[in-house]
Order: sequence, then structure tokens, then C-alpha cells
Amino acid sequence: MGKTGVRCVLFDFGGVIAEEGFRRALVAAAHRHGLDPEALSQHAMDAVYESGFVLGKGGEADFWQALQEKMPFPETFDAFRAEVMRGFVLRPDMLALVDDLRLAGLTVAILSDQTHWLDELDRRDGIYRHFDRVFNSYYLGKGKRDPSIFRDVLDELGYPASATLFVDDSESHVERARGEGLRAVQCERPGPCIEAVRRAVGTA
Repeated sequence: MGKTGVRCVLFDFGGVIAEEGFRRALVAAAHRHGLDPEALSQHAMDAVYESGFVLGKGGEADFWQALQEKMPFPETFDAFRAEVMRGFVLRPDMLALVDDLRLAGLTVAILSDQTHWLDELDRRDGIYRHFDRVFNSYYLGKGKRDPSIFRDVLDELGYPASATLFVDDSESHVERARGEGLRAVQCERPGPCIEAVRRAVGTA
């Protein structure tokens, strides 16, 4: 248990454990085709939800069609998908933090708005072996835009919100977690993020 009473840490994947491959691919595509990167990224996030892809209720083709209807650009899905996967580069220092927390006796899990792409990345990079549990919106049928996902995960793990730390790069997700009573750290860069997590669990 952490000295601060934290017993469980939930980590987002993209933008925390790994570079955010989805957003990186979108920004690159926007620059190639003369589009607004922020607008394309927002349309893509909306499309991945509205198509049901990130919730396991739609497929890759549904997502791509929804995105092309919002902001069309001349690129094949296969090329975009390959760029997304290349962009998810693991951060060794974050994985070292995860391993240290587990050795200290904390439960460590992934809570990510992801698709079956995360399973592919695990087969490529061996991600899951570092974690006690993996909670993926694709299989939960619910994402972090729905605050009840935090209660669902904590019920499954058996920890109270007050003993749980949530780490995510999204300010809105962090605020939703805090609204459900979890402690939370917004992870913008690995170095400061690692320091903030260690302080929060009392291992700094």
C-alpha cells in the first residue's frame, strides 16, 4: 500500500504508457492534406465514439466512414491504421514506474478508451504482463466519457475511490475521475507525471 493510502493505480494507455499513436497519426494526416490538426483530431474522437468502434459496437469501417463524412481527406484506412500502430511507442520509464508500483504491493491496471488494437499492440510489445488487470472500453461497452465506468472498474477491483489513483493525459477524463472520488494525475509529459504519481502514492 502506498504511504498516502493509495492501494490501486489506474493508467490510461495512449499518451501515458505509450505515445499517443492515434492523435499522432491524425496530426500527420492533417499536415499532409492541409487540414486543421485540432479539428481533425476532434472529429476523429467523435467518430470513434459515434460509430461505436471504441465501445465494441462498431468496426473499423464504421469509424472510417464516420470520420470521412465529418472531414474527408484522400487517404486509405489501411495506411492510416498502420501509421496509428507505429505511433504507439511504449515509454520505458512509465513501464518502469508500473513495475515499481507492483513491487511495492499496489494493484496496477490499465483503463483505456481503446479498441482491439490494444490487443494487437500487446502481442507486439508485451504490454499486459506489466499489469494486474486491463480494462478496455472495447470490451466494457463503455468509455471514460461516461463517469460510471470508474465505479464499474472499482467494483470489479474491490477498491474504494479514495484508495485509487487515476492517471490520464485527458483533462476531461481526470476531472470525471475526481468527480467520482478518485485521486487523479493529469499526465502531460513522462518526467513530471512519474514524479506526481510517486508523490501521490508516497514512494517519492
